[in-house]
Amino acid sequence: MRIIYDKLKWHSLFLKIFVVMVVSIAGVTMLTSWLTINMTTDVFMKTFGITNSKVVNQIKTNFETFNYSVVTTAGELQQSGSIKSFLTGPEVDSVTTARMYYDISQQVKMFGSVLDSYSVGIKILGVNGRSYSTNSNIAPPMSDQELKKHEITMIAQAEPKRLIYQYYNSSLNPDYQGKPLIIATKALMERSTGVVYGTMYVTMFERDFKQLYNNMTSEGNDIALLDASGVIVSSNREDWIGQTDVSLMGIAQKIVSEQIDSLNVNVMGQDSIVLSEYMPDFGYYLVNVIDKKAAMGQILDHKAVTLITAAIVVIALIIVFLITRKITKSLTMLVRQMSKVTRNNFDNYVKIKGSYEIRELGDAYNYMLDEIHDYVDKLVETQKEQRNAELAALQRQINPHFLYNTLASIKILVQQGSKEKAAETINALIVLLQNAIGNINETNSIEEEMVILKSYVYINQVRYGERIRVYYFISPDCLEYQVPKLVIQPFIENAFFHAFNKKGEGTIQVMVHKEADSLVCEVNDNGDGMEIAADHQGLPYMRGKRQLFSGIGVKNVHSRIGLLYGDEYGVTISSQLGEGTKVNIRLPLIMKDSH
Repeated sequence: MRIIYDKLKWHSLFLKIFVVMVVSIAGVTMLTSWLTINMTTDVFMKTFGITNSKVVNQIKTNFETFNYSVVTTAGELQQSGSIKSFLTGPEVDSVTTARMYYDISQQVKMFGSVLDSYSVGIKILGVNGRSYSTNSNIAPPMSDQELKKHEITMIAQAEPKRLIYQYYNSSLNPDYQGKPLIIATKALMERSTGVVYGTMYVTMFERDFKQLYNNMTSEGNDIALLDASGVIVSSNREDWIGQTDVSLMGIAQKIVSEQIDSLNVNVMGQDSIVLSEYMPDFGYYLVNVIDKKAAMGQILDHKAVTLITAAIVVIALIIVFLITRKITKSLTMLVRQMSKVTRNNFDNYVKIKGSYEIRELGDAYNYMLDEIHDYVDKLVETQKEQRNAELAALQRQINPHFLYNTLASIKILVQQGSKEKAAETINALIVLLQNAIGNINETNSIEEEMVILKSYVYINQVRYGERIRVYYFISPDCLEYQVPKLVIQPFIENAFFHAFNKKGEGTIQVMVHKEADSLVCEVNDNGDGMEIAADHQGLPYMRGKRQLFSGIGVKNVHSRIGLLYGDEYGVTISSQLGEGTKVNIRLPLIMKDSH
């Protein structure tokens, strides 16, 4: 395991580059393939839907042509006096009956000639019990007496002016088992009186009925005819025939009523596109169901696409492997040599070989070692001097009285049981000490300075109560500007311990905002105020600092700003007795990167 780890460590750059390239190539290839397939699917399905809309209209035309032939036959039969006499006349002798049947057969054959191109059977049944059928093999599978009382006949006679198409499931009849029928029924009636004297039945097996559209279907492209109750009376899908599909009926009605071209829905568990037309002559909904998955499978070979994509990825990875390995090999060797440089040992120079870029890196590294030798010697002496100066400065910054008094306050809080307040006071003290000792940067951001300032204020309020309240109004766009450390705190200290000796309580406002090209920090109080002598140039002499956290005074702040940024920046103070004091600190706009 150790050997494997070492090998991986020295080739980590190559492995990272190679893994990134593997993921990138595989990701781009798969994403491209996925987008291409989806775009192809969308274009195909839209085109397929437009084409099928024309197909549905053609199927509807076929049905209308068939219906016209049935209507024509029914009209001819109803106008024939011979047929009326046959269906209403009394019993006669056998010779007359035979001649009558012959005449009727000729007339029915003549009238039904428009249906010769369809595999149908025509039957007429009269009120006198007589009947005639052109083909007994394609006729309602029951006796004349049963047919006369059957629901098929009752529905036709209830609406004698309509030609009604009805679905008949003949599975109970041994001769027709598994062969559902479509029966067109029309009551034959006397036009002048409206008296019904017979019924016409045009019978067609469903398997022959579907010939009107079967040649326009394919795998995944199915047709279904639904009656008003949602029963699928005909379909190129045998497993659909006879089923009741209320959801598909609802989809078909929505398409027709809202005049939608098509709907993307789930039909019988398949993601499908559905088109629909209503055929009022039949009372049926013609529904075209396009199974997206099956339809796309006919034009898109997913297996082939996957194999081609995989082959492209493999070839690309081989090329990437060879190129990446060649590029990183020399760099890996250089890294191995550089890693032999032990800590604090700057005499281990690397051997230079490989490509031009690697040789340049090696030369630069060896030159760097030479420079480090000189720099380290100088740095050691400089750090000694700088550290001594920092220690002296830190000792001057921290006022021992402040620490003693703060710790004494924390002790009292603990004794009183105010552990949470004591903990918060300790946290505030930690923030102050971190800024004074732990952070040696010369500047802080306004946001950092506010955290430190609030910690200082909190400690004073713990010690002396909240008779002096402090409010902060900081412009959000000023939070990242840099200011010298402890540039605002001395003025808060001054306000706390000198501004409210007479009034006893009041408020201090800290405001930071931009003004032209300057950053303006204001510390205003409503305390006792004071008189400022002209020779002090607006900077009063602070008489004592025994309570101060740091030794930085007001004049010190003004001088410090002037030395850092020039005479146009600094501190101005205005004050009136009894009305308070206003401190204005003007600084340049400095971000951390430019500082």
